[in-house]
Amino acid sequence: MKRTNALIAWSAIGLAMLSFSVSCKKESEKSPVPYYNAKHITDENKVAMLHSLKDLDGTGRLFEINYDVDYKLDQVLASNIGGTQALFQYIAYLLYDDIDPKSPEVKYGAGCSAFAVDEKAGKNRLMGRNYDFRHFASDGETLLPTSAILVRTSPKGGKKSISMVDGINLGYGKGFLYDENTDLSLLMGLPYAALDGINEDGFAIGVLALREKPTVQTKEGQGKIATTVAIRMLLDKASTVKEAIQLLDGYNMDMSADGKTAPEGATEQGYSNYHFFMADATGDYAIVEYCYGNNARTPDRMEVYTANDTLRCVTNFYVSPSMVGHLDGWGSTHGRKRYDTMRSTLADQNYSLSGSEAMNLLQSVAQTPGEELTSMTQWSAVYNLTEKSVRLAILRDYGKQFDFKVE
Repeated sequence: MKRTNALIAWSAIGLAMLSFSVSCKKESEKSPVPYYNAKHITDENKVAMLHSLKDLDGTGRLFEINYDVDYKLDQVLASNIGGTQALFQYIAYLLYDDIDPKSPEVKYGAGCSAFAVDEKAGKNRLMGRNYDFRHFASDGETLLPTSAILVRTSPKGGKKSISMVDGINLGYGKGFLYDENTDLSLLMGLPYAALDGINEDGFAIGVLALREKPTVQTKEGQGKIATTVAIRMLLDKASTVKEAIQLLDGYNMDMSADGKTAPEGATEQGYSNYHFFMADATGDYAIVEYCYGNNARTPDRMEVYTANDTLRCVTNFYVSPSMVGHLDGWGSTHGRKRYDTMRSTLADQNYSLSGSEAMNLLQSVAQTPGEELTSMTQWSAVYNLTEKSVRLAILRDYGKQFDFKVE
């Protein structure tokens, strides 16, 4: 992993000064001590995996972990479990080494913006992605900055990948590794908490929120799959967008928070719907949405939109014509300004950007904490689908960027 800094070029003198200042630190200024406490994990390989968790810049806002133990995807796929809470209860049962009497509590939300382009003056394919979401402390007012976790996986019989997790969704806030009272056991569920990522074949995917009842499909003869389990399955198994669509169509999508259908008219957090944006190294891209079928009470029909330059970008409203008139249908203002900025920029540039221009576009649609739950950009990611890599900026700090590659 190579860390880059876009704005500062250190001179030899500067490096010497940095070395001197570090060596002269006072005892009280030493880096905090990490605490690898996982009270429900005793297996030595799992413990070693958790100890691979590293704070990448010493601020507690970006971590990296090498998840090199079996996370039992096939068993999760065969479990027929839908809903976030039920999923993570099952994951705790499956991956913990003893039973935790307290069920883990998790949550999800994803405002977000995403686009796909060719790289300017090159043969590379790019996908850009902002992850936007506000987290509050227990007082309901104090904003919590993210603890982003980059997760490396290399499953036996599957594809290597790197994916991004919002640690707060699992209860891990900024600097959690330095709190001796924090139980790291739920990090065992990291592969199933990914919100975007890329695999060794250059397939990338991100999920974006919609204010609509959650999708609950009931096709006969097909098992359930939860939103983030779908992301994990596709990163592990799909090489292309076409393969990903075929895989998704083989399951009943269940996007509910608790495995239950949302009450009539519900739009609050915990009863959201989602659509996926995906792209691959061949230049293919797609928006996958779940809309209302005939007489359906919840979205239950998968629709795919691809091979259309006007649909190279997406935010937080449906592109499906069938959803016009719904809260986040085509006429919605939810993410409209971001969408218009991306769409006009991509068209003006003939759908071709350099890597730095792609990050600049993400910066132009990044959000400061606003009134909407889906404001506040936690990370910006430019995925290079040809090189199987990602460049990250955390919390809109575009002067300090990080590079990673699927290895």
